Amino acid sequence: MKKLISILLLSLYLVSTTELYQLLKMPILIEHYFQHKNLNSEMSFTAFLKMHYDHPVKDNDYDQDQKLPFVSHASPLSVAFTVNPILDLHCLEKVFNPIGIKQILYKNILYNKEILNSIWEPPRFHQS
Repeated sequence: MKKLISILLLSLYLVSTTELYQLLKMPILIEHYFQHKNLNSEMSFTAFLKMHYDHPVKDNDYDQDQKLPFVSHASPLSVAFTVNPILDLHCLEKVFNPIGIKQILYKNILYNKEILNSIWEPPRFHQS
């Protein structure tokens, strides 16, 4: 029973969120093909598909042609997300207390500011 319910829910989800809902229009396609077959008995199904999908023409049955599967596309599901404007956030107590930043002063004989700044300069050639 769980398997049947999961297949049903998955099918409903896919039909409502993808283009699979177009497959539900297949009976319209078959009915429309038989209408064309009655008008022209030599028309094959591939010729019918070519006429309606490869090079569609605005003719007398254009309204019916637009109801065929995969002719017109629409977004079956639109999702909108809104934020309630009444929502108001307040902080009641101070959480962050900034601590004074200690500045590190290099007074070491190994630290030479000129050497670090010279990294970004192009090399110099010394001629003697």
